[in-house]
Amino acid sequence: MGREEQGVSGGAVRYVAVPRTLCFVERPGLGEPEVLLLRGAPHKRVWPNRYNGIGGHVERGEDICSAALRELHEEAGIEVQDLRLRAVLHVDAGSPHPGVLVFVFTARYAAGEPRPTPEGTLHWVPRSRVLGLDLVEDLRELLPRLWVHPPEAPPFFGRSSYDEDNRWVMEWNVSL
Repeated sequence: MGREEQGVSGGAVRYVAVPRTLCFVERPGLGEPEVLLLRGAPHKRVWPNRYNGIGGHVERGEDICSAALRELHEEAGIEVQDLRLRAVLHVDAGSPHPGVLVFVFTARYAAGEPRPTPEGTLHWVPRSRVLGLDLVEDLRELLPRLWVHPPEAPPFFGRSSYDEDNRWVMEWNVSL
């Protein structure tokens, strides 16, 4: 099959979505797992000083899993085990903006010392304290779903968009 058979060239303008990865790494803690979160640097244009998982854009030529592992190495300097795709989120930013497809992973910490990067600082946080932090907005809905979703189950799916007042709205596919 040639590239022209992919149906993305020609005169029709198609919806475009940017692929990204997001990973939540856990390690055993005192009595409960700890989650490695990135607190965005104060100078960042998007989500300054807010906590998020570790991730970023998928580069040309990468598969989704390789991109997640690369981001973990670049942003945190760590190695992980048991990397699992757990959710796929579609962020519709509204016309004329491209959307975002977020491939959400979990993993277990294996090795390496988390280090600060220009993206921000890394923090191991007990799972019970995570929702009390200043999180990126969608994590308040995503993380509780992620924590109860069985690791061996297929990924779950969500879609977010913005209403007429530019408020964030999240929908979950609960049929799976």
